[in-house]
Amino acid sequence: MNSSQIIRENVELAVADGSRMPAYVARPAREGPHPGLLLFQEAFGVNHHIRSVGDRFAAEGYVVIAPELFHRTAPPGFEVSYTDFPSVMPHLTAVTTERAEADTRSAFDWLRSNALVKPGEISSVGFCMGGRVSFIANSVVSLRAAVSFYGGGIAPVLLDLAAKLQAPSLLIWGGLDKHIRPDQRKSVTDALTAHQKNYVNVEFARADHGFFCDERASYEPRSARQAWALTLELLRA
Repeated sequence: MNSSQIIRENVELAVADGSRMPAYVARPAREGPHPGLLLFQEAFGVNHHIRSVGDRFAAEGYVVIAPELFHRTAPPGFEVSYTDFPSVMPHLTAVTTERAEADTRSAFDWLRSNALVKPGEISSVGFCMGGRVSFIANSVVSLRAAVSFYGGGIAPVLLDLAAKLQAPSLLIWGGLDKHIRPDQRKSVTDALTAHQKNYVNVEFARADHGFFCDERASYEPRSARQAWALTLELLRA
């Protein structure tokens, strides 16, 4: 499917706390219903890269929604340069677990109530901060599968959620990632093993944090291609 066969739109969702959440949507132009996908952003906003990833999933046959998780503290369409992390911090710290749960439920309900979506085939994928939110999503809504790329902040704060995970998980890490230490990665898998959860854990030895993003200096194309194939396989299995 090429880009001309994808429909893109911007929507606004009501969240349980009374806030309004903008979101980017990409879906196949052909008649549905299709599987649904929650796509959770990195800390730099629902930017060109996240939208392009959404388009790639839409080209694979998914109705994708990428909610703007900074909607409480930043204007609609907020984006920050990959080199300007200090500007991100106030918004990043405002995405608490409770707020992430509320945003997840809102986006999930939007997909589940959409006539173009198969309500029993909704999954999640997230990157960095979004990897953490994808992990959270798997504990609060009924997903088919959940993928976390280098999910920062899962360990040690969210390990208690391991008991609540419902769907198979794919955890993807970069072996060179200094933001998420090896002991933190291990504590995540140890928690899932302890609760007998279904998961796949993959570490790309030559990849750094953010390796999937082709707009970042840490992009590692071979690892990114393999991670994409693994992600699609888990979502389809």
